[in-house]
Amino acid sequence: MDFLKRLLMAACLSACSESAIAQETPQPPEHKESWWDSPWGEADRLGNVNNLSPEGVKKAAGLVKTGKVYALGVPTAPESAAYGTRKYQVERQPGPDADYTSNGSQRVTAFDERIVSSMGIGTQIDGFGHLGVDHHYYNGVTGKEVATSRALQTADIPPIVTRGVLIDMTRHYAKPMLEVGDNYSRAEIEAAMKAQGVTIGKGDVVLFHTGWMAGKMASDKDTYRSKEPGLTEDGAIFLADLGVVAVGSDTVALEALPSPPGKTFIVHQTFLAKRGIHVLETIDTNQLAADRRHEFLFVLGIPRFVGTVQMVINPVAIS
Repeated sequence: MDFLKRLLMAACLSACSESAIAQETPQPPEHKESWWDSPWGEADRLGNVNNLSPEGVKKAAGLVKTGKVYALGVPTAPESAAYGTRKYQVERQPGPDADYTSNGSQRVTAFDERIVSSMGIGTQIDGFGHLGVDHHYYNGVTGKEVATSRALQTADIPPIVTRGVLIDMTRHYAKPMLEVGDNYSRAEIEAAMKAQGVTIGKGDVVLFHTGWMAGKMASDKDTYRSKEPGLTEDGAIFLADLGVVAVGSDTVALEALPSPPGKTFIVHQTFLAKRGIHVLETIDTNQLAADRRHEFLFVLGIPRFVGTVQMVINPVAIS
């Protein structure tokens, strides 16, 4: 009888011990998919572009006072400073000789061209299929869908015509060019906005001027395309909460590089995958900053090349 009691007690102690160990052992977090849910529903592919409206266009058009037009895009060329190993090659190809017997004295000649390039060179827009989180992209679209279907391509981004806002971070830091490590979070952005009389509203496009393009793009291309001052995760969340459509700067990647440890391209993930906000890169903000144009009509029609997840662009500001 004593033997049976001791056996039962040992079994109970063993079970209780295993239960305690199980409770103390950290369990993997429950997998949640809610980070990618769009407020516009399961079928949404536009993200914050949904915040654009005819009323917003008319209001933005009212900002035009002088009629001055600013080209915000830089020329794309083989020598362009591009992130990573992206390259641009173009060949001008003469057309066939004209048939002079049939077209008389016109003597028509022509050239076409052949381009082999990433669409992420020069001034560009990042589509939602460009960068994701663990093989998932905006609104839960999978990497397989991006690779094999029309999902999240830049050809399907409608024209963006809205109020543009420039925040001049060189004025905030009181120097002509920010340096690596001069990164701006919500606090710096709000301080710059207040000092410069800038507000940000739903549907706006926000551009940051850092002086990095003017100071580094031509003179130190390798540094320009690999390190940069820029936006932080906290700053990105602040802007996303305001309902902006796109955010850009005069740098190749918008966000601070190098990335914080364990958070590679966290601003891109925040904007593109999680919040449905487009990233604009290598935007020529120099003249806007020189003229202190902090709000303007922003106009962008994206070339409609099917299959692309980023695209070379030439946005326009009109003040």
